Amino acid sequence: MSGEPDLPTRRRAIRVLEGGRARIDELLDRLPRAALGLPGLGGGSWSPKDLLGHLTSWEEFALDALEAWDRGERAPIDELQFTVSTSRINAQNVERKAAWSYARVRREAERTHERLLATIGGLSDARWRAPATPRGRRPLGARLGAILGGPAGPFRHDEAHLRSLAAFVADHGGRVGAAP
Repeated sequence: MSGEPDLPTRRRAIRVLEGGRARIDELLDRLPRAALGLPGLGGGSWSPKDLLGHLTSWEEFALDALEAWDRGERAPIDELQFTVSTSRINAQNVERKAAWSYARVRREAERTHERLLATIGGLSDARWRAPATPRGRRPLGARLGAILGGPAGPFRHDEAHLRSLAAFVADHGGRVGAAP
């Protein structure tokens, strides 16, 4: 057994990821096009486009980790977090995508999210519960959930940004409560 009593199943992880992204997408779809690149999300300097790029970056980190673990190697995000603060990692990735159009960020987000869901769905339950690497102790699912996690738990990174995005939508003329 994994020793991780709160390890969600793969199906549960996928449902959490799908639900969080659906709510993010719904809020983004409510914004006027002109607001998608405006700073001020969460009282800070990020725009909704930046937020979506940020969420995608962490899904990219998760996919990179899965590939590294399959080779029996340490995940690149582990190396990065050992040398750079999470705030700096986030800033670097927002900067990296700053010149991208919203349409490009959205396409990349959709492509990456679908790849992540398909990759998780393609894992066996045994692999999900087994250590991420031969020398590791924590199950792959727990490690992945931590990369994609938020204050509410594993795989809940998108959810961590919902309140801030909803406030931004309300402040920028979004159709709060309306169907996208």
